[in-house]
Amino acid sequence: MRILVVGAGSTGGYYGGRLVQAGRDVTFLVRPGRAAQLQKDGLQIKSPYGDFTCTPKLVTADQIAGPYDAVILTVKAYSLEAALEDLAPAIGPQTMILPVLNGMRHVDAIKARFGAPALIGGLCRIPAQLDEAGRVIQMGKFHDLAYGEMDGSRSERILALDAALRDAGFDAKLTSEIEREMWEKWTLLAALGGICCLMRGTVGEVAAAPGGREFSAALVDEVVAAVRAVGKAPSDAFIANTRETLTKAGSAHTSSMYRDLLKGGAVEADQIVGDLLTRAKQAGIAMPLLSLAYANLCVYHARLSA
Repeated sequence: MRILVVGAGSTGGYYGGRLVQAGRDVTFLVRPGRAAQLQKDGLQIKSPYGDFTCTPKLVTADQIAGPYDAVILTVKAYSLEAALEDLAPAIGPQTMILPVLNGMRHVDAIKARFGAPALIGGLCRIPAQLDEAGRVIQMGKFHDLAYGEMDGSRSERILALDAALRDAGFDAKLTSEIEREMWEKWTLLAALGGICCLMRGTVGEVAAAPGGREFSAALVDEVVAAVRAVGKAPSDAFIANTRETLTKAGSAHTSSMYRDLLKGGAVEADQIVGDLLTRAKQAGIAMPLLSLAYANLCVYHARLSA
């Protein structure tokens, strides 16, 4: 199976690198600057499971030759539009597009551009980042990749993709509940991002503040109520675990959006928070706490853009 990984940052670099290490036929679609860096230093991954360096096959947008069997889309959500334009030459009638972006806006964008049949549901969970030298740093031991047909079916193509992704050095899972799991991840990211970014602190720091634990629990409940109205309802077990995790005393847990904010970088505010607010408003659902968090993020973004 010919696989194109769009992006070689912390997410694409990690999963794509593991696939290369496992002997899969993988090519990375990257920008010229990243291509030059990878050609010089190789794709370097620092991991609790062992460090390794590989020499990846690379293409830029003007070098894509013919359709691929699968495209793994790993860019940040705010880069989606440009990425879809760049990868278009890689898409054929049978190509599967597996996105692992945050939120759900990308689902509509991929369907609109390439048709619903091209889409495979997907999500990943990995604490990773690029360091100043462009190396992928895995900061924890979990590295999950889940995927499946959006309708839950076990098609021939999803079984073929599953065979290509399994036993490649990360935890790959074919699931018939991928759409619900994608909505659950969005629930977690919106709540965690709202808490950390609005309060400028870790979960534990917010919980330790007067009224902080109650605030966090209320924001979780607000997000869950909205998702139940506009998407796939999270499971009871997920909701209980999320509420416990995001109100835990002493927790150093933060969101990637908050970490990006602390570094002064771009944040996925529109995709993780703003889009959920838009959908909730259309359904007549008020979200006062998340609205405050979004306003705060918009102020940050305006200063960043000034």
